[in-house]
Amino acid sequence: MRRISKLTRVAVGVASLALAATACGGTSSESSSNGGETSKGEKGLAIAYDIGGKGDQSFNDAAYAGLEKAQKEFGYQTEDIEPTEGETDADKQQRLESLAKQGYNPVIGVGFAYGPAMEAAAKQYPDTTFGIVDSVVEGDNVASLVFAEQEASYLAGVAAAKATKTNTVGFIGGVDIPLIHKFEAGYKQGVEDTNSKVKVISQYLTQTAEEGGFSSPDKGKAAAEGQIEKNADVLYQAAGLSGQGVIEAAAKAKVWAIGVDSDQYNQEALAPYKEYILTSALKDVGGAVYALAKSVEDDKPLTGVQTFDLKVDGVGLADSNPKMAEIAGLSDAVAKAKEEIIDGTIKVKTE
Repeated sequence: MRRISKLTRVAVGVASLALAATACGGTSSESSSNGGETSKGEKGLAIAYDIGGKGDQSFNDAAYAGLEKAQKEFGYQTEDIEPTEGETDADKQQRLESLAKQGYNPVIGVGFAYGPAMEAAAKQYPDTTFGIVDSVVEGDNVASLVFAEQEASYLAGVAAAKATKTNTVGFIGGVDIPLIHKFEAGYKQGVEDTNSKVKVISQYLTQTAEEGGFSSPDKGKAAAEGQIEKNADVLYQAAGLSGQGVIEAAAKAKVWAIGVDSDQYNQEALAPYKEYILTSALKDVGGAVYALAKSVEDDKPLTGVQTFDLKVDGVGLADSNPKMAEIAGLSDAVAKAKEEIIDGTIKVKTE
């Protein structure tokens, strides 16, 4: 039977990791294998990125922040590897097995797409701890790092309902898959529970990841412009790199954007648009990556399903933009909703 546990709060908080995730651009060879000798004579953490790679100012950069913290704290050699266009499960498996063969431990696949490859690679290297973000993979040496995205999205919906002046808000998902449905479901519920008069326009950029839903800012920008034409004045995006196009379009139209995964208000590459980034639905991917690395370093490797939710600050809502405090009732409504989700008064939907 798979062991299921819920992590206690890790040393890296959501907000601090989101700020650290500004390291972007460049290739993995420029920024990764820069550690000295390992503390135990072994190589340390390695991560394999999801679609969009490093520099997405969101999901992948948050994972890199966790790697950076582990490298600095444990003083070991790390590695981060970019995906390739049109790669297969066999390509992903080969990448994971190559990292394990080189002695990296743990090896983490950043994204649900690594599921089949992770299951196969973990069987080939039973002495290596593997981790996968956003998916559940069976295996005695696998930690499945999953998040309550719907809870953070609910808070984003509360904020959107309080901020809108047109009573129309938007949701833009990168790919039409169950994971992104969780973001949409929580957001819609948060909007409706806060103000039932507010309409939510939803749109997915593509049906499959291979079509570029998570890696095409131009698609995000076009979708955002379409929703703005329909009077939406708050746009929440869960679209990876494509979300940058949503933020750009929102700023150009002088309406609100809501970021995702990292605190996008503080991302350097998005600085020209930050005035219009109301908040971000945070997901502590970096904290999860660091927690798994620390468990291996402590000779107590995590396995099974590790759940990050509001109770352990695994998800949350950023408050970096001071303009949030200027919107009547917004901060109080978010705080109340967070408390009620944690105590069970509010049950957030995933579909």
